[in-house]
Amino acid sequence: MELGARGKFILCAVGIFVCYFYYGVLQEKITRGKYVYGDTEERFTCIQALVFFQCVVNYLYALVMSKTVLQQGEDTTRSSYYAICSFTYLLAMVSSNKALAWVNYPTQVVGKSCKPIPVMILGVLVGRKSYPLLKYLFILMIVVGVALFMYKDKTGTTASSVGESVLGAGELLLLLSLTCDGLTGAVQERMKTEHKTKSGHMMMSMNKWSIMYLGVALTFTGEGLEFISFVQRHPAVIWQLATFSVASALGQFFIFMCVSEFGPLPCSIITTTRKFFTVLASVIIFGNSLIPRQWLGTAFVFVGIFLDGMYGKQKPNPKTTSNTRNIRSP
Repeated sequence: MELGARGKFILCAVGIFVCYFYYGVLQEKITRGKYVYGDTEERFTCIQALVFFQCVVNYLYALVMSKTVLQQGEDTTRSSYYAICSFTYLLAMVSSNKALAWVNYPTQVVGKSCKPIPVMILGVLVGRKSYPLLKYLFILMIVVGVALFMYKDKTGTTASSVGESVLGAGELLLLLSLTCDGLTGAVQERMKTEHKTKSGHMMMSMNKWSIMYLGVALTFTGEGLEFISFVQRHPAVIWQLATFSVASALGQFFIFMCVSEFGPLPCSIITTTRKFFTVLASVIIFGNSLIPRQWLGTAFVFVGIFLDGMYGKQKPNPKTTSNTRNIRSP
């Protein structure tokens, strides 16, 4: 029995939520955990190696799936699309993590929660995508809601510290990360429109290019040798890395399925609201109270998602159809 469009979308959303929830737990355990060696304690700091490890597992998973379950035919997508897409994707991740050296975590969360906006803008400018006007309003509502919910008020902030810097290195890195997110989505839109790129092809090729980029980076920075040395001192981390990478591979499979079936914007909405629902679930489970601003953010997200589902996919009026290209009749 084949799933319809709605069934596939629900499967993608649930898969992304579940896999990346577990992925987030494991990531925090690896990067924030303390590893004891003799009389010393140390932390795992090889972030590039961690991403390289998960890209290798993602590639192997996609390769096995393409040879067994996913018979998706020949991939006609240009290699240059995969090269650009992988580079912007990795640059977005690196710049976002580097921004934490200058800005606090709530600021980073608020910045990255705006990801659907550059995806939409660059999707229109570069990816040649068009959206109904109402779609922009609903996406803005979801982004504002997530920002209101996730942002934590600063304590003990003085007037002088508020005015210290409006746009520093951290904010510039976040802008770079958002721009790269938008470019990644725009190129994926072109791939979907021009080549009908399938999820398995996209996952395998993007991870292949990512492995090459990160391999060069690990060689020149020396982090590869540092990672090997850490694993020799703490072999137990291998199991954590393996389960972390499996969760990443499964989650990425659902992400690329969503992108290839529905486009990068719906995928961006799912990944943005995932963090909101994760935090909301923890609030409900552990009985933490919400301040009025967070309840307002909750209302914005749920109303935005509901309205987008009801009206965000409406087709243009018949009168304007003749003036719009690439619109198919139902």
